[in-house]
Amino acid sequence: MGREEQQEEREVLDSIFPDEITDLSDSKYRVSIKLDVAEEGDGDDESPTILLQVTYPEAYPDEAPELELSTPPNCPKYDLFDLTEDKPRLLESLQPVVEENIGMAMIFTLISTIKDSAELIISERKQAVLAVNEANRAAVEEEENRKFHGTAVTRESFLKWRDDFQRELEETEKRKEAEREIEDKKRRVKVEERKLTGRELWEKGLVGKIDEDEDGDEIHEDMDQLKV
Repeated sequence: MGREEQQEEREVLDSIFPDEITDLSDSKYRVSIKLDVAEEGDGDDESPTILLQVTYPEAYPDEAPELELSTPPNCPKYDLFDLTEDKPRLLESLQPVVEENIGMAMIFTLISTIKDSAELIISERKQAVLAVNEANRAAVEEEENRKFHGTAVTRESFLKWRDDFQRELEETEKRKEAEREIEDKKRRVKVEERKLTGRELWEKGLVGKIDEDEDGDEIHEDMDQLKV
């Protein structure tokens, strides 16, 4: 009875995977499982492929099939999936499926489980990469915002800024006052150094006035002497 069920299952698998199954013997065959993980715009070669080798024991399906996982020879490396590293997790995902389907044809279910598990591994790693990139982007943005907004103001930093600002104002006022004093001294020196010549006095009509003032002063002095 086991042999008949094996042949029936094999015929069903041939109809589902006509190009993916390779016979190795009457009880052994290999199924090529191509994962649907290529990004939009990528070529088909970007998607990894897993080879599932199935060996029927004589009592299958009442006994679990022998399963082996491998990759095609010279297959391109896929950054987010490495069968050598991920094989234990894939085989572990098959164990409960085998136990639940003892006594029934299970190879199609096993193929689907391998495909789903491998694509889940890749999806998780993609999300991890995106999370790292997002964290890096957020860190860069935070640094740019820190540069834009400057250092946060605290009570201590404000008091320090106020003291420095007042001290700077006082120093500026002192400097301006010193400059004003220097300018005033320069103007006084220029006024003292500037003396009118005799011609300038005569042209301004100041010569006669000076003589009259001097005569008036002498008369007053004589009167004061007579009174004494």
